[in-house]
Amino acid sequence: MSSRPRALGPLVALFTAGYLAPYLLPTVVGRLSAGLGLSPAQAGLVGSVLLLASASAGFTLAARVERIGPRRAARLGLGAMCLGYGSAALTTSVPLVVGGAVVGGFGSGTALAVAAAGIAAQRDPHRASTLGLLTVSATAGALYLTLPHLGGGHELPFASIALAAALVWPLTGGLAHGGGRGGGRTGSGAAVRTEGTPAGSPLPHRRSGLVLAAAILCWSLAQNALWGVSGRIGLTQAGLSEVTVGAVFAVALGAGLAGVSAAGALGSRLGRAAPIGAGTAIIAVCVLVSSGAQSLPAFAVGEVLWNVFYPVVLSYLLGLAASLDPRGRWAVLVGSASSLGVACGPVTGSLLSEQAGYPGMGLILCALLLLVAAPMTAVALHTSGRPLVPGSIRRRGGAPAAILAGTTGAPRGLVPQMGAPEQEVTEVTVPTTPLTAQRAYDLARPSNQN
Repeated sequence: MSSRPRALGPLVALFTAGYLAPYLLPTVVGRLSAGLGLSPAQAGLVGSVLLLASASAGFTLAARVERIGPRRAARLGLGAMCLGYGSAALTTSVPLVVGGAVVGGFGSGTALAVAAAGIAAQRDPHRASTLGLLTVSATAGALYLTLPHLGGGHELPFASIALAAALVWPLTGGLAHGGGRGGGRTGSGAAVRTEGTPAGSPLPHRRSGLVLAAAILCWSLAQNALWGVSGRIGLTQAGLSEVTVGAVFAVALGAGLAGVSAAGALGSRLGRAAPIGAGTAIIAVCVLVSSGAQSLPAFAVGEVLWNVFYPVVLSYLLGLAASLDPRGRWAVLVGSASSLGVACGPVTGSLLSEQAGYPGMGLILCALLLLVAAPMTAVALHTSGRPLVPGSIRRRGGAPAAILAGTTGAPRGLVPQMGAPEQEVTEVTVPTTPLTAQRAYDLARPSNQN
């Protein structure tokens, strides 16, 4: 049997643990404000510091995961999550909570960096990223249904994230142990994707990668500016209870599961440009509806539709980043830029809501999303024809043939590699001479020698 499912399982688990803190951000920020007596802006700042530490870990480890070794880096990250979030859950001292959030956030970013590098090396990175989003959405939805019934305070969200990290720890045994050139390979899919791309090779598609990183930073900032204050919108502006708000979030994340499943089923049939551009425009409208909600129906409609399309667009963005570099460096850098936007989201949402109100904040975020939709769509269009995709390999002898040749010692320069640029076809004129008339030829027979 193939080793790919065993190789993908630890990566999906790491992705889930690393992304759990951003997904639980509304309840973390809300409970920091209610349980520790912080103002909304101060609670949002603590959430931003946590996510900023996560982004810093991603930028630091972007090109070092293979050198450190995926298993070692993953266990360091999970250990930091257990230590940081666990200590934050055990104290009511604001400085200690902030310190624990910083350590835990750095651990989350480390886990995400290992997961992103491994997912980019898979044969189908879009499918792998959708599985990760599916798992983290299901986990966060279950926690949103459970936590309101277990009591208040900031302890439970932090303890839940620490527990998730502890549960993922045993699965890291399926990751590669050592560093070096082969340290990042986690299965046969990784071998195919990284073959022919030396460890010291420069970053490909730099302009497209930088544009995508800058755009996704703003995209994530807009998303999480609203997500960070969504709990307060439901509680204060829509007049709902915490149990009702938690139920809405759980339903929204459940709807997100359907969206991610649809994205996984569609795959690349629609390309990447259409889901990214149109999906971001729909999200912008949902942000307007949710931020202006003053009743349960409006709040639920805005949150549910938003969470249907958010993970869909995110999965295509992560797949686009992974396609830019099969070694996963752009996947980690773009993911870290997204984390940086996520980090700035809570404090941005808190400041905008205090200055312009929730509807005014929604209008500003809607405009920002529509602005960044254009460059992200342009990158998807620009790079869609350049990488060597399975369809173009099929024209050169079939995907199975390319995979077999890439793993059986065939000359590297003669085998089309996944992620390699298309080769231009040049027409060559072949000179021809007029054919001799057929009657000039006779049948071949033995000659009579007398």
